[in-house]
Amino acid sequence: MKLKEITLRHLQMKMKFPFTTSFGTVQDKEFILIEVKDEEGTSGWGESVAFVSPSYNEETLKTNWHMMEDFLIPLLTGQTISHPDDISAIFEPIRKNNMAKSAIEGAVWDLYAKRKGMPLYEALGGENTTIDVGISIGIQKTVDDLLTIIKQHVDEGYKRIKVKIKPGWDVDVIREIRRSFPDIQLMADANSAYRLEDLPQLKKLDEFQLLMIEQPLASDDIVDHAVIQKELTTPICLDESIHSYEDARKALQLGSCQIINIKIGRVGGLTESKRIHDLCKEQGVPVWCGGMLEAGVGRAHNVALTTLSNFTLPGDTAASSRYWEQDIITPEVIVKDGAIQVPQKPGIGYDIDLEAVKKFMLKEKTYSL
Repeated sequence: MKLKEITLRHLQMKMKFPFTTSFGTVQDKEFILIEVKDEEGTSGWGESVAFVSPSYNEETLKTNWHMMEDFLIPLLTGQTISHPDDISAIFEPIRKNNMAKSAIEGAVWDLYAKRKGMPLYEALGGENTTIDVGISIGIQKTVDDLLTIIKQHVDEGYKRIKVKIKPGWDVDVIREIRRSFPDIQLMADANSAYRLEDLPQLKKLDEFQLLMIEQPLASDDIVDHAVIQKELTTPICLDESIHSYEDARKALQLGSCQIINIKIGRVGGLTESKRIHDLCKEQGVPVWCGGMLEAGVGRAHNVALTTLSNFTLPGDTAASSRYWEQDIITPEVIVKDGAIQVPQKPGIGYDIDLEAVKKFMLKEKTYSL
């Protein structure tokens, strides 16, 4: 297929509730929506998951726009794409900037699936038509507030509860959750808030039968995670430390984790996500799909990826209504009894609500290829 043009749109959507982690709070979510068109006028859609500030990683919304406009889009000029996997090879000369790369690559995957007349999940090799999902809950003002929110989502049927932790909001909080909900699948996400010397505190979490502790140490660390994994009975899951297949391979070789969270944007796209999935499957290491407070397009890509066979743990792909009064897709992503029915329409399986896109849009620019 030959790409004709790419349109970047800067959107801002207000979340229903502020979402707080160890590195900050998000209330107004800004992101870039990418539309890729071929010569026949068919559109494919992608979404950049970079935040406004470099808190999760070094990328930001502004740097993503810059990288796409000045480097990645020019690399696609005049290119004939036989398969979305080609995008990774075309972008290889550009170091890192995985979220910018992923946003364009995701749009090309959607376009490719539509041209083939198949759902994106089938184009990826996915097998499951129903996926179990969990919920991610940010740090709250009080433990009672947190317990109330957990009960709401347990009652809604979510299959796994993830809570954010940080020093001073960890062991005592998890203890209270376990007293109220002794049987739920529960995990704790630290977002790199701890250091190696905090191991004694982290070991206290072993008594609560957690599904995993996600990314306790530094975002660029693999070595020290191997040290503490040997000391903990609770599995460590790596998130921010895994940016590529090679990172995953090294982490598994060192014994740095027993689970990997695959975020499409963090690793540079669906192609690299599949490679990491396949590696973990070969080594018997379960994976799951983490969330980045995506709007509908990014959420749809997560749904498609999660249909691959080794996504055996519930991911963070909650319903659109969990975050937004109005999403930018129709129908919105719906969770019933803790599961999502994977859409069967070609491409991402959801239509773009262009009126909603216009409503939330701050800036738009089209580039001819």
